[in-house]
Amino acid sequence: MKLLKRATQYTTTTFYSPTSRGYFKKFSIGSKSCFFSTSSEEPELMNFMNYLDSLKNFEKSGVPKGAGTDSDDGFDLGRMNRLMDRLGNPHSKFKTVHIAGTKGKGSTAAFLSSILRAEGYSVGCYTSPHIKTIRERMNVGRLNRPVSAKALNCLFHKIKGVLDEAIRLENGCITHFEVLTAMAFALFAQNHVDIAVIEAGLGGARDATNIISSSGLAASVITTIGEEHTAALGGSLETIAMAKSGIIKYGRPVVSAYDAGIRATINGLSMFNDRPCQSCDIIVQAERDLKLSIELLDVKLCMIGNHQLHNALTATCAALCLRDQGGYLMLSYFLSGFREEHFWRAEIFLMNG
Repeated sequence: MKLLKRATQYTTTTFYSPTSRGYFKKFSIGSKSCFFSTSSEEPELMNFMNYLDSLKNFEKSGVPKGAGTDSDDGFDLGRMNRLMDRLGNPHSKFKTVHIAGTKGKGSTAAFLSSILRAEGYSVGCYTSPHIKTIRERMNVGRLNRPVSAKALNCLFHKIKGVLDEAIRLENGCITHFEVLTAMAFALFAQNHVDIAVIEAGLGGARDATNIISSSGLAASVITTIGEEHTAALGGSLETIAMAKSGIIKYGRPVVSAYDAGIRATINGLSMFNDRPCQSCDIIVQAERDLKLSIELLDVKLCMIGNHQLHNALTATCAALCLRDQGGYLMLSYFLSGFREEHFWRAEIFLMNG
């Protein structure tokens, strides 16, 4: 027990090696240190990476029990709201599609973003985690490319004073993910995006991304529900569904992929006294619709795996929701969006598998 306790008391420092042209982390436990290579971040991001390393990172340490539930054990969403208020509430400057679920969130976000970009919209897409570089989490503009190191570095130094003050006022409790999420919203507002596609990190109800008001929400999307991060999300499939359905806002459209967990999602909705008990506006049933959709659209998806067809359909339904709200989306742009979903996303799936 002493050894385990001591092993958790470590410090990390990120530094850049000009010789190897890459980043390394230094792990220190007492007087002992070890080094390992991290992603190939650009030198100008070194200060930003060190700043992030100084914050609590639940992606690495693990999420506390019940932290993703809408309860007293859940993350403090008020902290994120206060941070955004100090930044001028950049998330209120554009409409947002908010995506939660156990599997397929990132792929659905990528497909939807691609459809919207093919139509000519400027899109901000925020996903997590990343594989090679932290820049992968934020795509902005009309091209499907990660934010540049220069733009991210400039934004960091522009708002660093606000972040420092917020961390001080919150007694150091602001997290790695909260800072990244705040920066994504600030980046999208700075670039005057037409719409943002935001993937929830964990659950939904108490996730740092769940600060979007009903008036700012274009649609909520819930992908497949499964037993992952069970302890952090309440311990059962129903509580997981409840946590993820926390992104649903009163009177706003809901798109949901169909799976065994969807009934639990709907049951979970009825347990929120302050939320409407409603079925999903659109239900994607892969076993019924996939073959027909492939024959009609004749689309070859760049992403790898049959499950991506299901994600593509979910993204299509979300795009149709946006069209019904006044957005003009033609069939040709759906096709283009699927075909043009860039190969760096496929590469991530290959590396991850």
